[in-house]
Amino acid sequence: MGVRHLGPDFKRYSKLSGFILVRFPGILELQLLLFLVFLLAYTLTVIENMVIIMLIWANVSLHKPMYLFLGNLSFLEIWYVSVTVPKMLLSFVTKRKGISFVGCMAHLYFFLALACTECVLLAVMSCDRYVAICNPLHYSAIMSQTLCIRLVAGSWLSGFLISMWKVLLISHLTFCGINIINHFFCDVSPLLNLASTDMSLAALVDFLLALLILLRIPSMSGRQKAFSTCSSHIAMVTIFYGTLIIVYVMPKNSTLRELNKVFSVFYTVLTPLANPLIYSLRNREVKEALRKVCSKYLAFTCFNALE
Repeated sequence: MGVRHLGPDFKRYSKLSGFILVRFPGILELQLLLFLVFLLAYTLTVIENMVIIMLIWANVSLHKPMYLFLGNLSFLEIWYVSVTVPKMLLSFVTKRKGISFVGCMAHLYFFLALACTECVLLAVMSCDRYVAICNPLHYSAIMSQTLCIRLVAGSWLSGFLISMWKVLLISHLTFCGINIINHFFCDVSPLLNLASTDMSLAALVDFLLALLILLRIPSMSGRQKAFSTCSSHIAMVTIFYGTLIIVYVMPKNSTLRELNKVFSVFYTVLTPLANPLIYSLRNREVKEALRKVCSKYLAFTCFNALE
């Protein structure tokens, strides 16, 4: 697809007609394969997280601080993947590649809000596991119900407030000359690359706020103990934070800009798909609750069949 030059009136054009998303160009067979892969990933992600939410809600034994965080993470993941993936799937089966300026800003805001909330929530969950592993005798006293509710509320509130500031700064930039976003959704870096005004403030805010939400386990002994106990959890956090750092924090060259779409797939599609398996469905208490639900369902089905 060639670059479209719109001249000095592009600021007005961008406000009214918006941008063109390049997404994943390729031959028809590749487009069909990508559509099926992303559709399967999206469907599994939604089903997995809905199962976790219902299990936690229905089982009193799971009404604990850790599962309060996991339930919120599952609820967040459903909305998180729903911001980007359905529109991307639609682009594979239609020729509609455009998005309005207001639509792009709204899309950007909700994606950033949910992504920032997830970063903070993962940090809270890591702190919760740190306390449980390193201070088991004081865990109940430290992680009270009131504190857990405040931590969850703080995660959501901070994520949506941080993103509002970022999107307000980006929405006041002037875009001229090119309206093509080389990405499958409205993200910060591709939009900053199109801006013709001074981007230093927006880039600085993006850099500082990205650093603000990074996780750090306090002590070396605690870090070693947590890593040995929760290695799979740490692996998922590393992938999620690592790809975010590459896209939002590291200085960009032409190669990294071209790979942004690939890295973005990790934190927009793959980690939401894997998180329920890593954090919840491999958990002993969750598996036991799921086994009981399945047993009751099978018994009920058999009873109805015998009648």
